[in-house]
Amino acid sequence: MKLIKLSLATAMAVTFAYAEETSDLGFSANVTATSNYIWRGMTQTADSPAVQGGFDLDYKGLYLGVWGSNVEFGDAKASLEADIYLGYAGSISNFSYDIGFVEYMYPNQSNEYNFGEAYLSLGYDFEVVSLSAKYALGVDTDDVDNEADNWEPENNWEVGASVPLPMDISIDATYGDYDSLGAYYLVGVNKSFDKFDLTLAYTANDGDGITENEQDNVVVSISSSF
Repeated sequence: MKLIKLSLATAMAVTFAYAEETSDLGFSANVTATSNYIWRGMTQTADSPAVQGGFDLDYKGLYLGVWGSNVEFGDAKASLEADIYLGYAGSISNFSYDIGFVEYMYPNQSNEYNFGEAYLSLGYDFEVVSLSAKYALGVDTDDVDNEADNWEPENNWEVGASVPLPMDISIDATYGDYDSLGAYYLVGVNKSFDKFDLTLAYTANDGDGITENEQDNVVVSISSSF
């Protein structure tokens, strides 16, 4: 895994240097500071802050990226999440689409946590509101024979809406269902300041009968892309 990540980082660095001379090849980076890393309505940092960031390469709709965040699952095995993803995205008039695969990895001898998802996203911009839908198919990629680990990746679907307002403000909402882990939703307000985005959101997960998954949080985040 270390060799794969090192090779990927080297390839991205070389490609970035070449991107300066190739107009069809793009490179971008992003960084976020958040009061709580929430994923599908569930905290990934035990209700603590997180610092996150990633890099993306794209070429005529094809993209490749890496993204990372600190995590806290109540044990010593996982303190970092490192994702690698690739896919193809495009648009036809106001209609957009995105198909790809993401691998969620947790270093520090926690390979049994690793899993992947193949996903398809569709969206349409009505100008007064943008609507989106996404389906993700869980894929077991942990390659660890651990009888105590009886969790298998599950499938997820979600729908979303975003309403643009004056002064670079938008109201965003998401509703989804993560199989046995529960339905979740998010309602938030986003304000853009030049290259920064400030978000205030309320998010919750109903737990689907699993008490420890029942959560609700108010989250503040600031992010930037460049």
